[in-house]
Order: sequence, then C-alpha cells, then structure tokens
Amino acid sequence: MIILILLLMALLSFAFFFLGKTMGYKLALTDWKKREKRARVEAVKQSRAVLSGQFSEQLSPFLPGFKYLPTECRFIGRPVDFIVFRGIDEKDIKEVVFLEVKSGSSGLSAQEKNLMKTINAGRVRWEEYRVPDDLTKR
Repeated sequence: MIILILLLMALLSFAFFFLGKTMGYKLALTDWKKREKRARVEAVKQSRAVLSGQFSEQLSPFLPGFKYLPTECRFIGRPVDFIVFRGIDEKDIKEVVFLEVKSGSSGLSAQEKNLMKTINAGRVRWEEYRVPDDLTKR
C-alpha cells in the first residue's frame, strides 16, 4: 500500500513538473514573440527615421531657407554633412564652411561637438600630398 501511495505521489509529481515546464515554456514563447514583434516595429521606425534624416540631409541644399548655393556644397556625410566653398562658382573662394544638417529635435553627436570645437579653435590647416612619380608613370 505504501509503495502504491509513493508511486502515485511520484507520478503526480512528474505530471505537475511536466505540466509546469510545458506551461512555462509556452508562456515564455508567447512573451518572446510579443517582444520580438515590438522590437521589429521599433527597428522599422528607427530605420525610417535614419533614412529620412539622411535623405533630408542630402536634399537640404535644395530646400527653402538654405543659405548657400547648392553648387558650392560638397556632401561628405561623416563626420560633417557638407563642406561649403563660398565663391567657388566665381572661382574666388571667400570662405569654407563646415555644415551639419539636423532635423527635428536631434542634436550634435559627441564627435560632431568635438569637430565643432576643433574648427572654432582654429585648429584647421591646408596640406598637400604628392603621389610619388614612380607610381603614376607607365
């Protein structure tokens, strides 16, 4: 009789363990699927925002209120969006402007802030590199 009770208890314990494990797995799987769906929706939103920002950055010279001539702007992208050569159309460059384009409430990144400080401190110079002649001759 005791063996029968112990066997029944063992069987019930196994059944409850298996039932709990199965239910826990199904709950975890359902939760994971919900979190995955939310993450995918957020990733698409973020991707659209990034693409929209990049698109507007490159089109900004042609948008209303842009104060430089589009032909004087050279898109760089990183670490600054444009370098503007004011006067290049008249073959008389009067000013070089490092231009960062922002939209919405976005602010400068740490690298952009550092570049701005470097430029404003006057740590900018001209340098020329000459390709060795033996590399350019046939």
